[in-house]
Amino acid sequence: MILAAIKKKILIVVMDGLGDRGCKEFDGLTPLQATDTPNLDWFTKNGIAGTCDTVAPGIRPGSDTSHLSILGYDPLKVYTGRGPFEAAGIGLIGKTGDVAFRCNFSTCDDKMTILDRRAGRINIPDTTELIGSLQGMKVDGIEVIIKESTEHRAALILRGPGLNPNVTDVDAHDSGPFKWSVGKVPEADFTASVLNKFVKESYERLKDHPVNKRRVSEGLLPANIIMPRGAGEFPNILPFPEKYNTTAACVAGVGMIRGICGVCGLDVIELPSCCTGGCSSDFVAKAKVVMETLEKYDFVLMNAKAPDVCGHDMDPRKKSEIIKRLDQMAGYFKENFREDMVIVFTADHSTPCSLGDHSGDPVPITMYTPGNVRDDAEVFSESGCAHGRVGRIRGKCIVPICMDLADRVEKFGA
Repeated sequence: MILAAIKKKILIVVMDGLGDRGCKEFDGLTPLQATDTPNLDWFTKNGIAGTCDTVAPGIRPGSDTSHLSILGYDPLKVYTGRGPFEAAGIGLIGKTGDVAFRCNFSTCDDKMTILDRRAGRINIPDTTELIGSLQGMKVDGIEVIIKESTEHRAALILRGPGLNPNVTDVDAHDSGPFKWSVGKVPEADFTASVLNKFVKESYERLKDHPVNKRRVSEGLLPANIIMPRGAGEFPNILPFPEKYNTTAACVAGVGMIRGICGVCGLDVIELPSCCTGGCSSDFVAKAKVVMETLEKYDFVLMNAKAPDVCGHDMDPRKKSEIIKRLDQMAGYFKENFREDMVIVFTADHSTPCSLGDHSGDPVPITMYTPGNVRDDAEVFSESGCAHGRVGRIRGKCIVPICMDLADRVEKFGA
């Protein structure tokens, strides 16, 4: 009698922006090459390794497009813009056909000249009170849905017939003369008109709001206008649980990553405050949440944002310190590893400290499950993982490979 293989659980740990380039501070090594990572190295020595272009070779991926790819979707086909995922990250899950935007609370004068894009970095609870005066709006038959996010940010959804996301940003990304939206194609002119009318109405409703009067009396900038950008139509994505016939969850503190996972049908797990502080996050505490989540779900994606922050700050030494803490997290996973589990350590993109931004450099990846075929890779780094048998793959290959390692794939053919 042939016994059916036990289907294993899958954990993908995404260390955001982990990849790098040689740094003068480390005599030409990357922060990952220059940092002792015994636990990540253990998974590499005992697993299979390679390098990964999360979208495609030479493409500088955003965190949104790269996470879509890591989840097994082709971002070149399903990515419609950052707005929908930003909205979903704060709980505004739209419908197919909705057009979503990222927004700033901003400060303008009575001539609509932008004085401060972030309204002095206004934050909750002021933004919550201001948003209340914008609820329930309709513009030319289009429903307006808006919600505050962190600091000066908000998300906006337009819902109704005849919408098209091909419009320019109202937010000019700098202070100065106001910039009205225009349609990039004739079919988008109506959407641009609706957006401009909403922005103008936001100024009329916010300029004399009690919160802004108080802020001015306290010497603070008023948040008297909403500035949308990053238009995108909510994509029609086949939900991950349906695509892979598995239960799935996301453990992440970043709103956009949570939004991507939510749009893709993953359940988003709430985290304690100690796990959502960027570089100050408690990675081991987050790992504990992950292991608890694996008790209930077959697939979990975890995101750790901190290395990306260090890359953008152009601080390789701080990135090295973060890597040490991530390795301690890997140690927790090693100590609490389940035999019925596949674990993956990788990054969504490289954020070289020398650039202070994302690059198209491939990222390291290692996969481990008991009984896998070991290869020649021994060190978890950009160069060390290149010795592995996985080779150089794309992000959309990760989940299918994991599904096979987890014995969750049906045979193709006779």
